[in-house]
Amino acid sequence: MDERTLTLIRDVPDYPKPGILFKDITPLLGDATAFAVVVDELAGLAEVDKIVGIEARGFILAAPVAYRSRAGFVPVRKKGKLPAETLEESYDLEYGSATIEVHRDAFAPGDRVLIVDDVLATGGTAAATVELVRRAGAEVVGVAVLMELAFLKGRERLPGVDVHALLTV
Repeated sequence: MDERTLTLIRDVPDYPKPGILFKDITPLLGDATAFAVVVDELAGLAEVDKIVGIEARGFILAAPVAYRSRAGFVPVRKKGKLPAETLEESYDLEYGSATIEVHRDAFAPGDRVLIVDDVLATGGTAAATVELVRRAGAEVVGVAVLMELAFLKGRERLPGVDVHALLTV
């Protein structure tokens, strides 16, 4: 990713709570050239059948990556948001737990899948998504993110999974 694109990620101190330095990607998304650079780089990572986007900001990147890759798009959503029969996976958060779901019929057996999200932080949501995709009978070829917050060690929760981050902070 070029230097100009990186400058479009702004730091917002004390958001969403005091002591947190939030990395805001909305200026990058609003710049057509920078957004295209990010989508093209993520789309060039692997030949796949499906791109999974993780609710909600992952959808912003995953849908155009799927289009660019000529792959199908599969949303992974919070529990109760998908209308048909689902598989679900629960995982722990810093304060509690969460459950995500995917449609049971979202993948054909052996589909090659790239999971796309905006940020890899602690890795809980990504690890749960990997498990969901595998349980559905598909092959996870990698997890791709715009930004990895390395100090949170999320990569460690994804053993054996290729993790691609366009930016590591």
